[in-house]
Amino acid sequence: MYLYGAGGHAKSVRDVLTSRHIAIEGIYDDNPAAVEFMGLPVQHSLAGIGEVIICIGDNHRRRLIADRLCRQGITFGRGIHAQAIVSPYAEIGEGTVVMPGAIVNSGARIGRHCIINSGAVVEHDCRVGDFVHIASHATLGGGVTAHEGCLVSAGATVTLGLHIGAWSTVGAGAVVVRDVPDGVIAYGIPCRVIRKSNHH
Repeated sequence: MYLYGAGGHAKSVRDVLTSRHIAIEGIYDDNPAAVEFMGLPVQHSLAGIGEVIICIGDNHRRRLIADRLCRQGITFGRGIHAQAIVSPYAEIGEGTVVMPGAIVNSGARIGRHCIINSGAVVEHDCRVGDFVHIASHATLGGGVTAHEGCLVSAGATVTLGLHIGAWSTVGAGAVVVRDVPDGVIAYGIPCRVIRKSNHH
């Protein structure tokens, strides 16, 4: 497996793969100043690169990179930490990483290039779109839909059956009790829309 991006998120992804005894074949970064990552050399050419996980925390940047790599014929792997709990009746899309302590329950469908971070809970029958980040210790109740590119920040709770709009951000510790529209930033208890997002 190759990692794209030699930053902090790549350290967590490396731990995920190591927990499954998956070898890191190489690290790619487009920053020429990056030469070494956790004892591994950083390469700057995509020539000959195998399966990739994009190790970029920002959802918008991760989508741009994924689109570019797709056009170049690059294929994507996925990573599920050995200490995550993922139902055999859940689906995990390509490029997605599930961190230690995360729980993905039966009937949940996780899209492509998502981050299900440490201790996050994705309950039964949730639908998580592509390029979504469910941050550490955030909880999606049963049947929640988290649309493309949204961020549910650390410790937030989304109650049963609600929708989080595309490219919206739910702030840390928020309690979501009604749908969040597309392209907004919302936080608080109860969660409320504060302003439009830059990425919508």
